[in-house]
Amino acid sequence: MRLTGSREANIEMATTTFRQIVKNEDELRQVLGHPNELSLGKEIHALDEHCRNFIARSPFLLIGTANADGKGDVSPKGDPAGFVQVLDDHTLVIPDRPGNRRADSLVNLLENPQVGLLFMVPGVEETLRINGTATIVRDEELLGRMTVQGKQPLLGIVVEVREAFLHCAKAFKRSHLWDAESQITRSELPSLAEMVLDHTNDQSCTLEELEEHIEVANRTTMY
Repeated sequence: MRLTGSREANIEMATTTFRQIVKNEDELRQVLGHPNELSLGKEIHALDEHCRNFIARSPFLLIGTANADGKGDVSPKGDPAGFVQVLDDHTLVIPDRPGNRRADSLVNLLENPQVGLLFMVPGVEETLRINGTATIVRDEELLGRMTVQGKQPLLGIVVEVREAFLHCAKAFKRSHLWDAESQITRSELPSLAEMVLDHTNDQSCTLEELEEHIEVANRTTMY
């Protein structure tokens, strides 16, 4: 199934005038102050035992990229815990599984190899941040080591680590992200199919057809 509709609705853009804009780091530091020595000193430049243990237990990460013009993108990556492999103290590889073929992250990396990663472990409020440069690879032996359910990824994202550091738990404590009591029921939001049809104004399929297509795709093309 292919969504062919294009949305041409008139969208009124809100225009807001901000009176106090922070324009440089000096102004920023006047508000925030400066980081302490511990915050600066926790940044390391290789994957030590703690980084390796965190990555081995992480089933989910966010990958941040930007194209040559600076247009940014953040995409999720997920697999069984330990899906990201550490090749050595300065190198890791992320399998690229089947998706919607937009390939936003991959296209960005071809233009600009700078990449930022945020690793999460369910139930753990701290996160691991890694920044570096990325290369897209097709090495069969390497990809074969990341086979899941008999399927190996078509591509791998190799990251040369420039810096790594653990991020404190404040964001997770404020948001209660891992607390079961804070979770909503799925019915509180429209289904993915409903939202996609609204965003695309597509009339080539019904809601039921799109929901079935998504369900089949989730069942048959996960890997």
